[in-house]
Amino acid sequence: MTAIRRALNLRTTTTAAIATTGAAAIALTLVPQAHADEQAKPAQPATAAAAVAAQADHLAAKAESAAKTKPSGETKAMSVADIQKNGVKKYGNQLDGWIRTSLDIMHAKGIPGSYKGLHSNIMRESSGNPRAINNWDVNARAGVPSKGLLQIIKPTFERFHVAGTKNDQYDPVANIVASANYAAHRYGTIDLVHSAY
Repeated sequence: MTAIRRALNLRTTTTAAIATTGAAAIALTLVPQAHADEQAKPAQPATAAAAVAAQADHLAAKAESAAKTKPSGETKAMSVADIQKNGVKKYGNQLDGWIRTSLDIMHAKGIPGSYKGLHSNIMRESSGNPRAINNWDVNARAGVPSKGLLQIIKPTFERFHVAGTKNDQYDPVANIVASANYAAHRYGTIDLVHSAY
């Protein structure tokens, strides 16, 4: 029983932290998808923070399930630029769409990662802001600030950039794919990154 209480306390603490630091960003990125699955919607949570957390869990589970399916031969045969172009049309030009488009490119290129791993790292690093820039840490003091959704520095972006994506740290898909490529080389997958990397 004590373990269950600890787990519930951790979930409550995590939910409160999300609510206070990123609820607006999460809500803005998740709301467009909120009505897509009305029949699968669980009972309404009691608080706004719980509602945001429940929606994030629901979307992450749905995306995780979709990510486990292998890309079709059509996706594998497409160029990265075409995957990115079609992804924006198919998924939309917002955080959920950028992650899904990135996952399509990552699967085509053999870069491991999941929706949940990408989303949690993005929310921690930039709160979903593709124009985020860190002007205060050791990299910034050295003249190389981290930028974009996953706060990657320019030399790392250039080294792990995936051909066919835009050569722009602020481009959401290019930033995600290059960062996931870096994390795959350094940690095995972005899913194993749980702090600044």
